[in-house]
Amino acid sequence: MEFTGARVSDLPTVEVSVWVDASPQRVWSVVSDITAMPEVSGELQSVELLDTGPLQVGSRFRGHNYHEMRGAWSTVSHVVQCEEPRVFSWAVDDVERPNSTWRFTLRPDDGGTALTYSVQLGPGPSGLNRFIDRMPEREPEIVFHRLTEFERNMNSTLAALKARAEDAHPAAD
Repeated sequence: MEFTGARVSDLPTVEVSVWVDASPQRVWSVVSDITAMPEVSGELQSVELLDTGPLQVGSRFRGHNYHEMRGAWSTVSHVVQCEEPRVFSWAVDDVERPNSTWRFTLRPDDGGTALTYSVQLGPGPSGLNRFIDRMPEREPEIVFHRLTEFERNMNSTLAALKARAEDAHPAAD
């Protein structure tokens, strides 16, 4: 993974993938259950749905997060893509200028599902800005560190989602 010189304005992205021994429909049921994500995420502590009904484009949810360097904070996310069972994506805080956009992409592959999890920073400000504003000359290093954390956490989340999808109904897919 290389992020040398990355700045938030560059819209840096992290993408990780895993093959899941379950149908895209089964994997979709796991990745689109946003209220269960705190069980598989290191930073996300809880989620509350802000709209009733099934998740769809425009649905909102509040995520409560914690990071040892930043402490606790909350964000409101907006579903921007919801194409069952192919893509589930949300923009954090502002739909037009999100601080980040997260995405799960599912593709049938070899009798299972290729699952990709990605995040793009920016273009809007995020919690990183309080560190960047204090040390603007270190922005590439700050962004690199955060992207490295994201990659590690996202791989862990994917491993947990894979296990959940494969363990739930292995033969019923």
